[in-house]
Formats: sequence, structure tokens, C-alpha cells
Amino acid sequence: MFAQTAVSINAPIATVWDVMMDLDSYQEWNPFIERVDRRAAGPAKVGDKLVLHVRFRGGKLVASPERITLIDPPALDGAVTKARLEYEFYGFLHRTWMIRGRRAQWLEQDASGATRYRTEERFHGLMAKYTPVRSVQDGFERHAAALKKRAEASA
Repeated sequence: MFAQTAVSINAPIATVWDVMMDLDSYQEWNPFIERVDRRAAGPAKVGDKLVLHVRFRGGKLVASPERITLIDPPALDGAVTKARLEYEFYGFLHRTWMIRGRRAQWLEQDASGATRYRTEERFHGLMAKYTPVRSVQDGFERHAAALKKRAEASA
């Protein structure tokens, strides 16, 4: 069970990364994760706990506790510049192995200058079959389109 999407963004990878990592500004542009509550001040770091306020199509709002598990800022890897951000669902259902989920977001920029954004989340656990995967898929698509729009406007 998983949701995924990808989009090409006509902006430098550093610009796209900055938009992704400015968690406090999500409410300005992101129709899926419309707010992020953070306990830690300053730049996001591995181990930070977040609450994502997720808005599904139709208006349903869900607070999703998450923990950042990986931050790889843009760096050259051969002929391609890459970056990656991951966080995992960290609520009661996670701690009891009912639903486990980890979202990964990748950026890649090659010599053409465009940045490719990909995101995926896989769900597993005893209750994973009850995860609204179609709604998550729709949210990922709206998130990717909004990230593209925001980053291209900032470039």
C-alpha cells in the first residue's frame, strides 16, 4: 500500500529545497499540509517532532504526528545534484505497530537545470489496509503541483 507522485519543476534545486524546508510557510502555499506545528526552534533537524495538519479533498482535517528521520540537503552526486527529506508517522498507531508509514521526498537536478521532485509513502502494519491511500495520493498530487508553483515563482 503506497502513494506516490512526481513533477518537474523549472527552478534550481536550492530554491525547491528552501521551499520544502520552510515548514513555517506551508500555510501560505500548501493545500495538503496546510500547517506544521514544531516544538523545536530554528532549522529542521533529524529527530524533530512535527504535527502536520493535513487537509484532504472534501475538507477533512487530520493532525498527523511525525518525526523527521532524514535530511540530506542538495549535494552533487556525479553529474546530478540530489536532496532528500524523510519523516515517519509517529502517533499511537505507529508505536503499537497498527499503522506504520514513512514519507520520502527526493529532488534531483541535472545539467538541464530543471528539478525533478518525487514523493512516496508506504504503509504497513496490522491496520494499514484502512489507510485512505487514494486520499493521500490526491494530497500528494496537490502538494507537488503547489510546490512547483511556489518554487517557480520564487526562482
